[in-house]
Amino acid sequence: MPSRLCLCVRPFGRGKARIAIWIPAGDWLIFSHMFLSVFDIFKIGIGPSSSHTMGPMTAARRFVDKLRNVPSRENIRRIRSELYGSLAFTGKGHGSDRAVLLGLLGYEPATLDVADAEAAMQQLAKTKSLHLAGLPPIAFDPQADLVFEYGPPLPGHPNGMRFLAFDDSGMLQVAETYYSIGGGFVVSAEEQHVPPPDSEDAGGCPFPFASANAMLEMAHASGLSISQMKRSNEEATRTPAEVGAGTARIWRAMSACIERGLATDGVLPGGLNVSRRAPRMFKQMREEKSSNRLQPHAATDWLYLYAMAVNEENAAGGRVVTAPTNGAAGVVPAVIRYYLDHCVGADPARIEDFLLTAAAIGGLIKHNASISGAEAGCQGEVGSAAAMAAAGLCEVLGGTPEQVENAAEIALEHHLGMTCDPVAGLVQVPCIERNGLGAIKAVTAASIALRGDGSHFMPLDNCIAAMRETGEAMSTKLKETSLGGLAVNLPEC
Repeated sequence: MPSRLCLCVRPFGRGKARIAIWIPAGDWLIFSHMFLSVFDIFKIGIGPSSSHTMGPMTAARRFVDKLRNVPSRENIRRIRSELYGSLAFTGKGHGSDRAVLLGLLGYEPATLDVADAEAAMQQLAKTKSLHLAGLPPIAFDPQADLVFEYGPPLPGHPNGMRFLAFDDSGMLQVAETYYSIGGGFVVSAEEQHVPPPDSEDAGGCPFPFASANAMLEMAHASGLSISQMKRSNEEATRTPAEVGAGTARIWRAMSACIERGLATDGVLPGGLNVSRRAPRMFKQMREEKSSNRLQPHAATDWLYLYAMAVNEENAAGGRVVTAPTNGAAGVVPAVIRYYLDHCVGADPARIEDFLLTAAAIGGLIKHNASISGAEAGCQGEVGSAAAMAAAGLCEVLGGTPEQVENAAEIALEHHLGMTCDPVAGLVQVPCIERNGLGAIKAVTAASIALRGDGSHFMPLDNCIAAMRETGEAMSTKLKETSLGGLAVNLPEC
């Protein structure tokens, strides 16, 4: 099976979640069982948002690729882009407009060269024309042809967008609707409505668990840990060396993001004039450590600091890793760094086990609920990240599969109901601090689980279902539209 696959997830709806995979040759494989790779959950990209920045960039790039393959491509003379729902209400604060331009210019989040991209956007603003390989010159005025539609969202998801291509006479030649469904995942309207399969297909994965209960049953039957099962699934399509190199690359990107955040001063963009706090806090804590004035809770301060560093970088549009989203990108790397720096017996070789376990939990949440703030609120973002980090830490500290599942449940349970209400549509207030507190909850959840035997009252599956139902019941004002909550209760001065 090819390694470059397009995954389609049908979110929400009890018992309806499924994944369709499109192979570039044009064939569809549809799985009732679920397999999301660790490299789908953790994607290297840019800030400030996976759903509002990386998603629209990917969708715009896909539309351009689609134009290259239509018979009428020589007739295309103008493109129009329309952003709906949460993408409209908070798109400017999240950089969605900039992301669409970059995608139309052919850039991808994982490989974006910022300096080159800025020059290309300046040229586009001047010429109001796209010059793309395999296509004629295409008119695109960023001021007129990129439209924020503040009416009702498109039917498939709160993060919807349409791209339209016209000929010289203004006649529509090509149209496509895309949905950015969280974590940088993008599906077209057509992909969302792939007919259900006649039979279940696990896709060749040896451990095709689609629920936490199935995961525990397979762990018990096989005698393997969650990370070992997840590794076996990854190695169904990749060599062990490829898996190892890929997870190492993910951690390098995470670690580099922490270091940049600790070293970079300044004011975050967007107009709120929020100052970066991580460098100042880092300096204070190093001084306290050197003078032996650390408080007993200093380890928690370091944990919070690591998460803050990542999310300040994300808010500035820096390179981050979805974990599982950009808005929640600080939790997992902060807990890994905490493990390495503060946990007795920490072993860098086990970072891969941490990431694999976290990805297994993240995949379950995405499959059975959502990781999109526009769909589930911040419980779907920071809550999911905390569950993933708690599971990963529990695994590398010697937890059993039952304890790992328990750790994830504790962390997720205590984020239920958390709204997504970013002030001014920026991934700054309260997002940066929420990541720090999410990391603290993750470590606490892992510690609690490790002090038990894995038995507990509320199964993770039920907690995920509660999160899904809570998201469905939550007001749209509290799901990444900046129309309620903290976003409308601002200081008067």
